[in-house]
Amino acid sequence: MAQDHDTAHRHDGAHTHDHAHPHAEPHTHAAVDWKNNGVKVVPGHALDPNTAQTPGMSRATAINHARAGAEKLWAGTVTIHANAKTGAHHHGALESVIFIVKGRARMRWGERLEYVAEAGPGDFIYVPPYVPHQEINASAAEPLECVLVRSGQEPVVVNLDIAPAEPPEEVRWIDPIHRN
Repeated sequence: MAQDHDTAHRHDGAHTHDHAHPHAEPHTHAAVDWKNNGVKVVPGHALDPNTAQTPGMSRATAINHARAGAEKLWAGTVTIHANAKTGAHHHGALESVIFIVKGRARMRWGERLEYVAEAGPGDFIYVPPYVPHQEINASAAEPLECVLVRSGQEPVVVNLDIAPAEPPEEVRWIDPIHRN
């Protein structure tokens, strides 16, 4: 069976495309400058620390619109000193994924922060939209290092009038989304 250059036939007879199209106009055959409009690599040593900082914490942006042309997500790193805790909050319609690199994270969530789970190195945490939650560095002695990815670039945070299950103490967990 003959195939054109961009269509493959699956066993079920459906067609699949074997090359990518620019996101602006699907199915156009205009030349795309893939060098400048393709994959971006942001080396770990080149993250942007030019974000709001809080004593005891280090934040850095890896992927956003300005650095990589991202339109629908934000990604970066957060290092949280021992014993840092946020107050109760949610992030509106944003979805969040937290990947634990080093240390131990404790998450509390629910209407009264009644649910709790912990995560360690190699674990992922998913926080759905509008879920009341509290993030906690579960260690009183070791830092918590995470990679954070959000489904949008706006720093949405809605602080809630819920008594924290574990009252914030020492350094509050503040990043580009968790502001004072």
